[in-house]
Order: sequence, then structure tokens, then C-alpha cells
Amino acid sequence: MKKVFTLLLVAGVLFSSTVFAQEATDSAATETVAADETVVADSNATAATDSTATTEEVVTEESAVEEEASFTQVLKKQFIDGGPFFMSFVLLALVLGLALVIERIIYLAMSTSNNDKLLEDVETALNNGGVEAAKEVCRNTRGPVASIFFNGLDKMDEGLDMVDKAIVSVGSVENGKLERGVSWISLFIALAPMLGFMGTVIGMIDAFDAIEAAGDISPSLVAGGIKVALLTTVFGLITAMILQVFYNLIIAMIDNIVNKMEDASISFLDLVAAHQEKNK
Repeated sequence: MKKVFTLLLVAGVLFSSTVFAQEATDSAATETVAADETVVADSNATAATDSTATTEEVVTEESAVEEEASFTQVLKKQFIDGGPFFMSFVLLALVLGLALVIERIIYLAMSTSNNDKLLEDVETALNNGGVEAAKEVCRNTRGPVASIFFNGLDKMDEGLDMVDKAIVSVGSVENGKLERGVSWISLFIALAPMLGFMGTVIGMIDAFDAIEAAGDISPSLVAGGIKVALLTTVFGLITAMILQVFYNLIIAMIDNIVNKMEDASISFLDLVAAHQEKNK
């Protein structure tokens, strides 16, 4: 009987150990699966977050591209809304003004020369080869200063006073060449806002005609008419500001060249006087 009881006790202990071990294994497996599911869920959440961020970045980049691409379209739309008739005159004033600006800047840039080097070359040629050699140096040099020197050398045989008069006369001519076309730029600067204001006035008249025809003051009708009318003024003012900046630049370049012309003329007169004294 004791043996049977002992066998039953041992069998119960073994069965209990097996059950506990199976439960522990099942619990560990459950925890592992839960951990795996948590990792998968976190991975999915991270991927979803990354996908959302990537989507937002793509949308932002697309929006930026659309904004950059739509600037010219907005400018074109505003130009058309302002009225093609008066806006065309404003655009014409801008194009013609910029054409004159480019021409003047190129001309003034080519008129700039190294006056000190030219004066040294003329002095060397005058001392070594005479007046004709000095005139040849002036012929091979571009710019108003070379023209002044050439005409001054051409009057050396008639005395210093004639050289002075020749320099003054040629200097006035060269100054006029430098300022040629500048008055037209100032005209377009004044004309562009005037065309804009005229377009605004006519646009306001059209807006009030539309209100009169409608028989009622609609906010959208009034606001739309005033907006269209003011666009011509905006474009006219922008045109005037652009041309005004270049106009001031051209005036500054002309003043710089004229000042250098005067300094070079004074030095040239001193050179001629010294040469005549030397040859007496």
C-alpha cells in the first residue's frame, strides 16, 4: 500500500512539474509573441511616421515649386488685369528706357580711359617724334580725352591761347556726346507714372460706369474695378523706379568722366606750355 501511495505521489509530482513547465513555456512564448507584435507595431508606426514626413516634405517641395513657377503667371495675370492698352504703353516705356540705358552704359564704359598713361605717352612722343607722333598716339586711343588732346596738338603752332580754345570747344562737344540720350531716359521716367495714373483714372471711370449700369453698389464690383485701375499705377511706378536707378548711375559715370577730362586738360596745357618754352 505504501508503495502504491509512493508511486502515486511521485507521479503527481512529475505531472505537476510537467504542467508548470508547460505553463512557463506557454507564458514565455506568449511574451515573445507579444514582444514581437510590439516591435512590429513600433516598426509600422515608425514607417508610417517616416512615410507621413516624406509625404509632407514632398507636398512642401511641390508647393514651393508651384509657388516659384506661378510667379511669372501671377505677373502676367496682373499685367492683363491692368488693361492691355495702357499697360502696353508702360511696358513700351520700360523697354525703350532700358535700351537707352544699356546703350549709354556701354558708351560711357568705352569712353573711360587711363588719362595718366595717355598723357605720358603723348609727352614721350612729343619729345621724341614731335607733334605728328603725339597726334598719332591720340588717334590710336579711344575716348574723349584723346580727342581733346588731338585737337589741342593740332593748334600748337598757333599758340597756347588757341590750344586752350580748342580744348574748351572740343570738351563741350565731347560732353554733349556723353549726355546724348540721357534726356530721353528722364522723359520715360516721368512718362511711365503718368501713363499709369491715366490708366487708373480711366479704370475708375469704367468702374463707376459699371456701378451706374448695375444700379447698385456691389462691394465686389467696386473692389474689382478699383484693383484693376490701380494696377497701371503700380506698374508705372515700378518702371519709373527701375529707370531712375540707372539714370542716377549714368549721371554719376558722366560726372566722373567729365572731372577726369578737366584734370587731363589742365595737365595737357601745362605739358604744351612746357614744350613751347623748351623749344624757344
